[in-house]
Amino acid sequence: MFAYYLDLALRSLKRNKLLTALMIVAIGFGVAASMITYSVFRAVSGNPIPDKSAQLFTPQIDSWGPQQSFNGDGEPPQALDYTDAMALMHAHAAKRQTLIYPVQMTVMPGGDRSLPINAYGIAAYGDFFPMFEVPFQYGSGWSGTEDQARAAVVVLSEAFNRKLFGGADSLGHEVNLGGHTYRVVGVIRHWNPQPRFYALFGGSDFGQPADFYMPFTRALDLHIGTAGNNSCRGKQTARGWDDYLQSNCVWINPWVELDTPAEVARYRNFLEGYAVEQQRAGRFNWPPNVRLRDVTQWLAYMHVVPPESRIALMVSLGFFVICLVNTVGLLLAKFMRRAGEIGVRRALGASRREIYFQFLIEAATVGLAGGLLGLLLTAVGVSGVGLLFEPQIARLAHVDLSLIALTLGVAIAATVIAAFYPTWRAAHVQPAWHLRTN
Repeated sequence: MFAYYLDLALRSLKRNKLLTALMIVAIGFGVAASMITYSVFRAVSGNPIPDKSAQLFTPQIDSWGPQQSFNGDGEPPQALDYTDAMALMHAHAAKRQTLIYPVQMTVMPGGDRSLPINAYGIAAYGDFFPMFEVPFQYGSGWSGTEDQARAAVVVLSEAFNRKLFGGADSLGHEVNLGGHTYRVVGVIRHWNPQPRFYALFGGSDFGQPADFYMPFTRALDLHIGTAGNNSCRGKQTARGWDDYLQSNCVWINPWVELDTPAEVARYRNFLEGYAVEQQRAGRFNWPPNVRLRDVTQWLAYMHVVPPESRIALMVSLGFFVICLVNTVGLLLAKFMRRAGEIGVRRALGASRREIYFQFLIEAATVGLAGGLLGLLLTAVGVSGVGLLFEPQIARLAHVDLSLIALTLGVAIAATVIAAFYPTWRAAHVQPAWHLRTN
């Protein structure tokens, strides 16, 4: 019977080509507008590390006081100063922990290169790699022993390794960064979680992956300043690197790994206890004010999802609803024009269930055609989202199998739902009245 009703649907659609085209265009444009904006919203609001987002936490400690809060809302600064950051590391209160800050360095000429290359990197502790599940193509990260020894080692990204060594296994090779030689101990496969949750304070939320990774302790030894944000309060009179480290400037992103709720509670108590100690020591003259947020809470607090993406999604959904309302009217007009046909079928024994089945299949056929048009329009629209969004966000939007399936599914389901009222009206046609009038 499905094949029979599908044949009836195709014949009906061919009979009223203009009406059919209007419905297909309405569905196609409506679903395309929704899917284009959804592709952007999905990219910027997704969980960047779903396997561990509930085990990774970033601690915050108020080192400025309530009168100088970061956003005037009583929240602690979004990063740590050097004093607090190193205190957390030396306490070893978490299974894994790391401090992070971005660096900008120059790769000196070598091999076939005659000119220096600017490179963006991250200074971190060795726990960075297992904490964030960083995949390796060659080698691995450095050890805690090398952190303590301030070893001159480096991990390269796959793209940067290709630029320097043609993509070959470069383990044991040397790289000159900023006039100092580093030994390559690992090469990372392409890894660039979006948004870059681990370094939101120090860099772009949706930027390109780092070119290299170096030990945090080594960067401090060489007095390498941050290439990211650096926020201070009050008058700063730092006259050198040591003075800067002792200032209240915040520039370091801390992360800890806590596997169970009990570990989370213990670490939160540790943070509060540390703030109390600083208050007793005279460094803080305000009550303890600390936070411990996991990845999803941190993304929400930092307002990573651009407001324009939410607005665009809501507007496009509203447009889609308008298209569906128009489709309801077109389907109602189309179905009720066939009242005589319906009356004859009902008089010959067709049940209302069969009428429902016939017309919903016809609506699903319209939805499929509209979905195919919507796919074409979505592909065109996704390539042009850069007109509405920043390039670093626009490049994240793409058409994949999941978006194709969602586009077709939404188009068909929405059209079938829109057809329920017109189908209900058609199924309740009185056979006797139409037989008498015809």
